[in-house]
Amino acid sequence: MEKKSRREFLKEAGAAVVGAGATLPLLTTAGCEMPGHNIRGSERQWAMVIDMEKARNPAVQRACTEACRAAHNIPRIEDPEEKIRWIWEERYEDVFEDQIHDYTPEEVLETPVLVLCNHCTNPPCVRVCPTQATWKREEDGLVMMDMHRCIGCRYCMAACPYGARSFNWRDPRPFVDTEEDGTFPSEYPTRSRGVVEKCNFCAERLRDGLQPACVEAANQVPGGEGSLVFGDLSDPASEVTRILSSQRTIARRVALGTGPNVYYIV
Repeated sequence: MEKKSRREFLKEAGAAVVGAGATLPLLTTAGCEMPGHNIRGSERQWAMVIDMEKARNPAVQRACTEACRAAHNIPRIEDPEEKIRWIWEERYEDVFEDQIHDYTPEEVLETPVLVLCNHCTNPPCVRVCPTQATWKREEDGLVMMDMHRCIGCRYCMAACPYGARSFNWRDPRPFVDTEEDGTFPSEYPTRSRGVVEKCNFCAERLRDGLQPACVEAANQVPGGEGSLVFGDLSDPASEVTRILSSQRTIARRVALGTGPNVYYIV
C-alpha cells in the first residue's frame, strides 16, 4: 500500500468528512455485542483517571504498555512511522499544548504523560467512517473498532485530534511476541495489513467483570497504586466520579467539543 504525506492524506480525507455515513457494522471484535449508532448519550459512560505524578514512573508506564501489548497481541514494530500504539507516553507539552504558557516550568513540559484513545462522548472518528467500522456503543459509551470492516481509508485517523489510532502498513502478525510454543499471548483477534486499530478500553475484559489490563498492571507496581483509575461516570458512587468531584483534573483539547473521557490529575 503506497504511503502518502500527511498533507496529502488530510487533504483527501477532508472530502470524506462531508459524505461519511452508512450502515450498522457487523460485530467481529472480541468482547462486544451488536453495535448501535449513538453519538452522544449512553446508558453508562466508562472513563479513566490518570494521576500524572504517579504515572510518570517508568515502571508504571512499562507495566501499562506491556500489559496492553500482551492482552491485545500488539505488534512490536519500532519504526516510528509504522509503530502500533494503544497506550503510550508523550511529553506534557505535546499532550496539553493548549494548557501551557511562557512560564510553564521546563520540568513540567518534559513530564511523560500516558495517552490513549479518549473514548469521546462526541467522537469525530465515528462520523467520518464510511463503513462504520468504528462506532460508539450505546450501552457504555465505548468507541469501538471492527477491524474486519475497516477498508483502510484512514479518515478516522485524520478526524481524531488525539492521534490515538494506528495503521497497519504491513502484516503485523510476524511482529507479535509469541509464547514458547509459538502461540500468541492472547486470544484477542490479530489484525491484518491495511486496517486501523486503537485502544478499546479492554471491552473484552469489561465483559468478564475485569478492569482494563493497563489499570490492573499499573496498580500492581510498587508505588503505582491509584495511578490509573477506571469506572462508570454515570455512577455517582464510582471512584472516578469521586476523584473528578474532589480533585483538580484536566482533559485533552476540551474546546473541540469531543468530550474526552480520559482525565488527568494535576
